[in-house]
Amino acid sequence: MSSPPAAAARYASPLAQELAADVLERFLRYVRIDTQAVEGSSTYPSSAKQLDLSRLLLSELRDLGLEDAELTEHGYVFATLPGVVERPLVGLIAHVDTTPEVAGGEVTPIVHRAYAGGPIVLPGDEREVLEPGELPELAARVGHDIVTSDGTTLLGADDKAGVAEIMAAVAYLLRHPELARAPVRVAFTVDEEVGHGTDHFDLERFGADFAYTLDGSGIGELELETFSAYQVRVTFHGVAVHPGSAKGRLVNALKLASKLIGSLPPDRLSPETTEGREGYVHPSRLRGTAAEAVVTFIVRDHDDTKLEEHVALIRQLADLVVADEPRARVSVEVQETYRNMRQVLDRHPDVVAAAEEAIRRAGVEPKRTIIRGGTDGARLSERGLPTPNLFTGGQDYHSLREWASVQDMAAAAASVVELARVWAERSPAGALAPD
Repeated sequence: MSSPPAAAARYASPLAQELAADVLERFLRYVRIDTQAVEGSSTYPSSAKQLDLSRLLLSELRDLGLEDAELTEHGYVFATLPGVVERPLVGLIAHVDTTPEVAGGEVTPIVHRAYAGGPIVLPGDEREVLEPGELPELAARVGHDIVTSDGTTLLGADDKAGVAEIMAAVAYLLRHPELARAPVRVAFTVDEEVGHGTDHFDLERFGADFAYTLDGSGIGELELETFSAYQVRVTFHGVAVHPGSAKGRLVNALKLASKLIGSLPPDRLSPETTEGREGYVHPSRLRGTAAEAVVTFIVRDHDDTKLEEHVALIRQLADLVVADEPRARVSVEVQETYRNMRQVLDRHPDVVAAAEEAIRRAGVEPKRTIIRGGTDGARLSERGLPTPNLFTGGQDYHSLREWASVQDMAAAAASVVELARVWAERSPAGALAPD
């Protein structure tokens, strides 16, 4: 067998190379659509503009021939790709929204072809530079095609890379009816970034026996464990008085909130001081006035006992803030966001093993890992739908320096194709031999 050309060697497999152009074209189209979620919104989805991408995906799925494609009353897109067997029905899920934490409108994607190494200066803001010395994943991708924004917004690979990969894989499977495949149920969700991606997700309507989210990062990663997470809102009630006559009367709630934040441990329990399975207490938002101020915390840990200890710490520190000021009041509201999905996935090793086999067939060595965060799959697993998380090839999420490798995205799409084939072979309807 002759050696592949040098350009092809950048791809994990011939299938990945074949899928790359379609994945990139779709990705560039999707990231230009503003789908930023809104924290604290009273609507669902939290921003109507998310539906702009949902409607486009609905149209594209119908154009591919998936006649049952629908946009639900809550903004989810569902569709079915028939297979050569009836079961199992494999779910594939990605979310259309992007984080509200970083500017996300009017994204200008840039493709840096055949990355030669060295810093990548983003032209929209030359202070934003991707330094390979600080980003080992980038340094390892010399020769890849790298996609970034122009530096004034995030890119949106979280999770439009996953959306593009699912769409490209479905299109490929439809173009190749000769390939044995299990039936696939596609879902594109909204509001994942604000913790509400599955609030109205109808498992019976979706109908899958198990599912996979494409919402991970580095190539080959198969994420089987998440944090358990709470959102904690601490509200300080002060005493508002006109500042011109405030002496001895004003109790400034903003200062009380700032005192709480300043009392957090400086060298532990924060995202910037922890790694691996270490949990954290993260003040993510502060809003208010002198009369009332609210601090919103993200509280996470892989150990549920420690998670409760983190909440207790917040309560203790908040009480200390108002202990010397009897005119002030404080209240603490705790809301569960999701639970560690590992305890569910441990009961479904076949779902994990099939993903590993699919990733290998796509030319990549799978790597079991944990998520220092959560996915739609955490909530869905808790509700009875085992849902591991697969890589997408995106990197440095929630950042102006977010980037993605086209070759890695293509490998993710190839893994989706192989996943449908693996489950056809494993179908209880009759073990089908691989082609």
